[in-house]
Amino acid sequence: MSLLSVLTSAILPVVSVAGIGMILGYTRDIEVDPLSTITIYVLTPALVFHSLVTTPIKGSTVARLFTGVVIFTVVVVVLAVGTGHLIGEKEPILGAFVLSTSFANAGNYGIPLSAFAFGAVGRSTAVLYIAVQSILMYTLGVYIASRGQTGSIRSAVGAVFRLPLVYAVVAAGIIRVFEIAPPTDTALMQTIKLTGDAAIPVMLLLLGIQLAGSTGKGTVQRVLPATTLKLLVAPIIAIGVALALGLTGTVGRVFILECAMPAAITPLILTIEFGDKSVGLSAADYVSTTILVSTLASTVTLTGLILLLQSGTVL
Repeated sequence: MSLLSVLTSAILPVVSVAGIGMILGYTRDIEVDPLSTITIYVLTPALVFHSLVTTPIKGSTVARLFTGVVIFTVVVVVLAVGTGHLIGEKEPILGAFVLSTSFANAGNYGIPLSAFAFGAVGRSTAVLYIAVQSILMYTLGVYIASRGQTGSIRSAVGAVFRLPLVYAVVAAGIIRVFEIAPPTDTALMQTIKLTGDAAIPVMLLLLGIQLAGSTGKGTVQRVLPATTLKLLVAPIIAIGVALALGLTGTVGRVFILECAMPAAITPLILTIEFGDKSVGLSAADYVSTTILVSTLASTVTLTGLILLLQSGTVL
């Protein structure tokens, strides 16, 4: 697999659709809230449910993948906290630094990229990754974003149980355990598949629209440590976790790829909702700038990583 092939087969489709979203964001006054609501409450749960029910990935591998996501996230959080203190960041920017480096854009960037790079197994693995990360973001992530904001943590963590994605994971798990999945060619499964397939292009359009609205108010130099940790250090940690848990083959490679994604957009929502509303460079400005810088830089880092993963150099 050549560098040009990786660019044209994996990176270019993702960047192209996201680019259309950016153009729309610049030229049209688009409300992203309704699109986000549809994606979170309809499209993503359908994608998760269908992918988990039909995935060829074995249950033992799924368990290792779930464990890997948790271990990776905890390790990066601890490393980010230490690094943030080392470079002198204080709250609320310290919390923004930790959020930006700990949670990857594994959904509206990672799922399509994994699908283009590694096919159906790649998409299923990415869906499993985002299912676990979503739970961590709305628990651990909310805690990080709301430290010092009394009374917000309990109600915020409770929001995870109002997400259809959680119940899609539970329902798919029960179906897999009892082996009661309907045939894939039935009207029910085809409808769920059709709905879930719509999630990928909508996610990419949303990514572009949200990037168009990112003003980059934070100083670019200020977010370089977070970007470096997210794009260069995180994949190395992921390789160690994958080797330790025996995550090999396509599942292990996609796990590493997902861990190497740029900063996620959900932490921006969390910092706006639960973060400190201080004057000056806010946590939201910091996260927004990190998203923009890391996403642009990721076109280079992810191209190289996919080339290594597809060649078998890693795992």
